Amino acid sequence: MLWPTPHLDALIDLALAEDIGQGDVTSEITVPAGTRGHAVLEARQRLVLCGRPVVERLLARFGPSAPTARWTAEDGAVVEADRPVAHFEGGMRELLVLERTMLNFLQRMSGVATQTRRYVDAVAGTRARIADTRKTLPGWRVLDKYAVRMGGAHNHRAALDGGVLIKDNHLAVGGGIAETVRRARANAPHVLRIEVEVEDLDGLDVAIAAGAEVVLIDNFTPALAAEAVRRAQGRVVLEASGGIHLANVRAFAEAGVDVISIGALTHSVPAADLALEVVRAET
Repeated sequence: MLWPTPHLDALIDLALAEDIGQGDVTSEITVPAGTRGHAVLEARQRLVLCGRPVVERLLARFGPSAPTARWTAEDGAVVEADRPVAHFEGGMRELLVLERTMLNFLQRMSGVATQTRRYVDAVAGTRARIADTRKTLPGWRVLDKYAVRMGGAHNHRAALDGGVLIKDNHLAVGGGIAETVRRARANAPHVLRIEVEVEDLDGLDVAIAAGAEVVLIDNFTPALAAEAVRRAQGRVVLEASGGIHLANVRAFAEAGVDVISIGALTHSVPAADLALEVVRAET
């Protein structure tokens, strides 16, 4: 679920403030006061819907004059092209004020969920989990990661405090895999597992011997990933990342890795195509 939080409310308020400014000049001079009506939110492509709780919270933040929404699909549902997603009833001025902000949230989040579902479907039937990264839109991480879940995948750590992940620059500063993992094991909170990124099979062997619990194999080929699985023999969780896309993700999954983390779920995803159309208006 996506719970209302002060962070979410602040994000919604910022989005409304930047779009409304001092008021919707166009609607105020072209739409008679008191005009009410009905509008339909439609999917213009096949997509995984995501963002309904954000829109509902946005309407609540706008106040009692906001239109009401009746949804035809839940978050995480696949909606076919040219099908309705929601119906809105209420004041037309208010709806037009909210239109772009609602669509911005829905299009971004549904885009992430739709892209994620493609990867999840691509590895169906294997043991591999698809996971996201911290390559998210600044300020939007809670929404991007919620959208990943709605697409059927899993969340990696949400912030730097969510796990010990020793990457190449940590190794360069810390004195290599063995010493850096040793220091991490000596100082990490007992509830956090130690994960280390390696760039070759020798690094994998060193990481396992040093006591890492999760090993991220970075920029491996599917064949090297299969060899890493053979060498690891289940002693660590193996996560593959780097250079993975829809054309080869199945090969990595079939290699036997446990997790495949993919920045492309969030860092450059296209917005889903949704549109709001007024179908009735009356003064």
